[in-house]
Amino acid sequence: MAADVVPFRQYVLKVHSRCDLSCDHCYVYEHADTGWRNQPGVMADETVERAAERIGEHAAAHRSPAVGVVFHGGEPLLAGRAKLARAATALRAALPAGCALDLRIHTNGVVLDERWAELFLDHEIKVGLSLDGDRTANDRHRRFANGRSSHPHVVRAIDLLRAERYRSLFSGLLCTIDVANDPIVVYEALLSHEPPALEFLFPHATWETPPAASAGNAPEYARWLGRIFDRWTADGRPVPIRLFDSIVRTTAGLSSLTEAIGLQDADLLVIETDGSLEQADSLKTAFDGAAATGLSVFADSFDVAARHPGITARQGGLDALCAECRACPVVDSCGGGLYAHRYRRGSGFANPSVYCADLKELIRIVRDRVPTGPRFHLPEADFAALAGGVGGEHAVRSLAEGQRGFRRGLLARAYWHLVAVAGIDSEAWDLLDRVDREDGGILDRLLAHPYLTAWAGRCLSGAGPAEVAYLTGLAIAAAHEAGVEVDLRVTVGSDGALSVPTVGRLETGRAGAELTVEVGEKGLAVRGPGETWHIVGGDLEPGSDAAAWHPVRHLHAGDISVALDDVDPYRDYSPLRARPYLAAAEALEWQDRFGRAWDIVRREYADYAPGIRAGLVAITPLEPDPGGRSVSGTARTGFGAIGVALPSEPAQLALLLLHEFQHVKMGALLDLLDLLHPMADPPRFTVAWRPDPRPVEGVLQGAYAHLAVADFWRRRAGAGPEGQAARRKFDSHRADTADAVAVLAGSGALTTRGLQVAAAMQDTLDSW
Repeated sequence: MAADVVPFRQYVLKVHSRCDLSCDHCYVYEHADTGWRNQPGVMADETVERAAERIGEHAAAHRSPAVGVVFHGGEPLLAGRAKLARAATALRAALPAGCALDLRIHTNGVVLDERWAELFLDHEIKVGLSLDGDRTANDRHRRFANGRSSHPHVVRAIDLLRAERYRSLFSGLLCTIDVANDPIVVYEALLSHEPPALEFLFPHATWETPPAASAGNAPEYARWLGRIFDRWTADGRPVPIRLFDSIVRTTAGLSSLTEAIGLQDADLLVIETDGSLEQADSLKTAFDGAAATGLSVFADSFDVAARHPGITARQGGLDALCAECRACPVVDSCGGGLYAHRYRRGSGFANPSVYCADLKELIRIVRDRVPTGPRFHLPEADFAALAGGVGGEHAVRSLAEGQRGFRRGLLARAYWHLVAVAGIDSEAWDLLDRVDREDGGILDRLLAHPYLTAWAGRCLSGAGPAEVAYLTGLAIAAAHEAGVEVDLRVTVGSDGALSVPTVGRLETGRAGAELTVEVGEKGLAVRGPGETWHIVGGDLEPGSDAAAWHPVRHLHAGDISVALDDVDPYRDYSPLRARPYLAAAEALEWQDRFGRAWDIVRREYADYAPGIRAGLVAITPLEPDPGGRSVSGTARTGFGAIGVALPSEPAQLALLLLHEFQHVKMGALLDLLDLLHPMADPPRFTVAWRPDPRPVEGVLQGAYAHLAVADFWRRRAGAGPEGQAARRKFDSHRADTADAVAVLAGSGALTTRGLQVAAAMQDTLDSW
């Protein structure tokens, strides 16, 4: 595999170089480039076959799991059915085993009929059509050469694709913006055709030929799109709109769905009708020959094309942009805009987009209207259930969903900080993004890992090799679960270990060593200087150093499974100390005591059990107290995890589970809701369970946790010495908790929501 190139994943095959429409905004025929005049009208079969061979060769060399090919033009349907059928067959035959083909065609639809639709069904070709809105809007630009309207022909083609037999072929509508058209009329006209997706395109322009509608730097295109965005949002987003969805995705640190925005590397190659290789078609709007490479399918491999300066110039993320773009606060979404739109004579493409003002404004509009970060809507019923102290399965799952959203944004911030500080490449991030696009549930499960937040915080406060290696470990874990075969390179930190979150930790003993990790069907193969470790089914294969591999083990009891995480390097419960990796006998002891403790929770505290089962992801063993006192804790950033020193009695472990999971829930509530007023000098209060005055948040956390402690002893109160002792403990904890709730209610530090929590806790205490 050529590791020095970004492999192509998308191809545009120009099967026909002429068109049956005369659209005045067409970048092929109406802009600066005149190369179409020298192209043969139709791609020869020999060229098709050689192009297919090159695509298959490139996919095999780079182990590509899938490639996308778009039949394009001109108007590709003019090539004829026989030509496209042979091309589709050749492409599928050329791809290596295990490489999927996403085959599409982009057409104006003028001649599309049932015979075409049947061919598309036979060869699994998805169809996208161009339509600029209603007839008035469409006729501004998309007409035949004699001035006739193309609108009825396109609508007929859309109606055909909407028929039940062909609906699976319809991939969506593409609309080029003209701000002279009413945006809502355009939106409603497009939506009336029930497309599976919409894409809005800025008309191609450069600093040499700027868009007239943005004269004076007024963001008219953003305002036009903003009206559609507001209406689309009010309608409940009935159809994906690629530009809007891409802004939302890039705001969360994911890849864009369109080359119009985003920092992702260019991975597209155009093959012209004569077999010449070109860069993105949009470059034809810059100057004559801007897209040319001088290469062809007959003489050059695609690795050679991937090294072409014009291709590599559209790679490199943030570093490839001009200084003005790098300093822009929305560059993570904008990415400098479409490459072609940056062109200016004298400085080439080293400029912001000619649509810079529009992109800034549009991104602001979307970000202002789409909640980001930890602000997540908690259903009122879930809030009420949690405020009283218990909260069921649904309520805790809502908390977990909010935390996942928070961690998505934090993961993205951490990655971009690593890019800026450590200069890392995008290999691991691209893999995470790919897995997320193919199966979002996998990344969601990884985002449930409690110690990701602590890692991200470390990245943002001073990242080093260990933080970089952890990101790669996260990508390894994602690929491992997804069954993706991939090779990743990683440099271990100063501790000489490779951590794979949720999977395990490999103690290589080689600080700073360069490792290659092969993720395959059978597991992981980690290759380092002089040694290879094979990890299959969570265990090392015979022949590897068994002492080096520390898998994440799990505690199982009835209907719950929780990680016994004694390997993650970010499991910080300071000042409490986490245990190092447990011996097998100790892990078995944990399993036995946890099983018996969970039986107690299920029998005696059944209303707490569903919430704990829904939200408890990991338990970290802590060092015991020399004096024999109970030791447990939570990390404020570690939703889903608790730390515990294993007590001798299962009942005590059951109590600690209830107690610490209260802190987990309250921490999530504080992340999701404004329970406390921000104060420059917040007051501190004394509570019965701590000798030191506590801030308001500490009082709230303590009261909420002791509500469950009081409940634990309440349910054990009864006759006999043990029941009477439990009754005394209940009375004491109930009184202490009531005092703390009274302090909270009178502190002046609680918001309306915070006062509702205090009132609900008081109601629970009163009911006892």
